Amino acid sequence: MEALAGLGFLVLFCLSALVGVILRGRLAEHHLSAENMDALRLVTGLLVTFSALVLSLQLSSSRSTFDGANRNRVLHAGELVRLDLCLRDLGPGLAETRMQLRQYTAAVIGQTWPGEPIPPVEGRPDASAMTVRGGGVVLARLLDAVGLGVEAANPAEPPAAHTAARCRADYASLQRSRWTVIEDADQASGGLFIGIIGFWLVLVFLSFGLQVPRRRLSGIVLAVGVASIASVMFVIVDLSTPYSGLFGIRSTAMRAALVDMSR
Repeated sequence: MEALAGLGFLVLFCLSALVGVILRGRLAEHHLSAENMDALRLVTGLLVTFSALVLSLQLSSSRSTFDGANRNRVLHAGELVRLDLCLRDLGPGLAETRMQLRQYTAAVIGQTWPGEPIPPVEGRPDASAMTVRGGGVVLARLLDAVGLGVEAANPAEPPAAHTAARCRADYASLQRSRWTVIEDADQASGGLFIGIIGFWLVLVFLSFGLQVPRRRLSGIVLAVGVASIASVMFVIVDLSTPYSGLFGIRSTAMRAALVDMSR
């Protein structure tokens, strides 16, 4: 979808510039007078300045949002490993709870990255019917079962009791990071805002088409400008969907966490 959006912007901007070129060839000479062209350049300069400012701010915001989502995913993977290590310290009595934690991790990988191979973990729930990244009733119940196992561990000896308390704190932290990841995946893409920016840029390239002379070099320069701005729009749209597209968040951290938990 992100590639189609980028291609759509490229086609739209090309058509707007082409319409401007065609209009320039068909307008009467008095419409292309120096006074009219100066007025057109003034309005175009205003649109270009405003569009450049909004584009730069939107690109920075999209990159910041993407980096935050990537960081939260890595932290979530680290929380999984930390809880597993704590459960391992409590002894073999928590083996079933550790298995449930591995099942949860494998299911999240299969759900979030459906195009990649799913880790072979015994008893892992089917991720094909899960639609929300990191969420869903099945995953919530599986993680709740892990929480019940953590709460059931209540050793009386001081060292083990401290470890159990640490495991409960790690589980609470894991739940918080899980909801943060879910919110990152379900954030609004800002389609209406992107559409408004696209409309401004259509007017800009229409104006450019009216102003450039019919020469080969002018056409090449205009085409380079169209391709450059279309690529910026593609990057903004792609970064707005952190778990898909060219710049999508990878499953490396989650898979590395599962490998550590399986040792």
